[in-house]
Amino acid sequence: MNFSNLIRQHWAALRALLALTVITGFLYPLVIWGIAFLPGLNAKAQGSIINASGKPVGSKLIGQSFTDKDGNPLPRYFQSRPSAAGAGYDPTSSGATNLGPESIVDTPADPAKLASGADPTTAGFKPSLLTQVCSRSIAIGQLEKVDGSRPFCTGGGVGAVLSAIGPRDRSGRVVHPTQVISINEPCSRPGSASTSVFQQFYEGVRVQCAQYGQDYSIGQVVPIRGSAPDQPEVPPDAVTASASGLDPDISPAYAEIQVARVARARGISVGQVRDAVRHNQHGRLLGVVGEPVVNVLAVNLELDRESPVKS
Repeated sequence: MNFSNLIRQHWAALRALLALTVITGFLYPLVIWGIAFLPGLNAKAQGSIINASGKPVGSKLIGQSFTDKDGNPLPRYFQSRPSAAGAGYDPTSSGATNLGPESIVDTPADPAKLASGADPTTAGFKPSLLTQVCSRSIAIGQLEKVDGSRPFCTGGGVGAVLSAIGPRDRSGRVVHPTQVISINEPCSRPGSASTSVFQQFYEGVRVQCAQYGQDYSIGQVVPIRGSAPDQPEVPPDAVTASASGLDPDISPAYAEIQVARVARARGISVGQVRDAVRHNQHGRLLGVVGEPVVNVLAVNLELDRESPVKS
């Protein structure tokens, strides 16, 4: 290749670079920016911000918390579904927990750190997805005065999971357990032999609480269904975070169990609250995609306008 050919090739590459830079770096963004100002699109392009009394109070597309300064649910407001995005509904940390159906065994807290005043998270406690679901269901049941029990959950709100230790058959199943541990229910103190476990016996063997630092992975992990109904009163979206952690909507079923509480807190009828829910409920996209949903921020704002709580 002679020098003149090399120059021509580089000059062609440079012209292509300049042309694509102008098209994709300037013209295309400018066109898209201009389209965003068309009627009907501008609000969405600006983040679908909702205003109340002339002030922005949130986005129709991003969920938010309705709690007091200590994180307790405000009774007069409908509550959103849980969020795993940062500290909650953080658009810069959008994402789920990445915990799946097999996440049923907790990582226990160090009792020595707990005794010194550390909170469970600092002490090393990491709840499984099952325990997160169980604890949320119990808390929501208490808040909404409904049955918060769920299959595979203890009455205390942790995953009902045993480790059965003993000889196994050819399929790997423990046939004659010699020791059974409730692995998500740690003993009340190091060395303790008993605690209030959710089930006293399993296949004739007394169930023991879990000792911190002991490895129970040699046993067969056995989830215990319990006597909870097949269809819990607390719906699934009330106890699980969305994939983005930013879901602004809840199911009509979750809205329904909150109606009575909101009505009591605002001193209005259940019918008035249900009307607000119905006004802010949206059906399936194109009639077939997804499920009906209720926008939490929108229904709370309507209630504030129509039935404000007197301070």
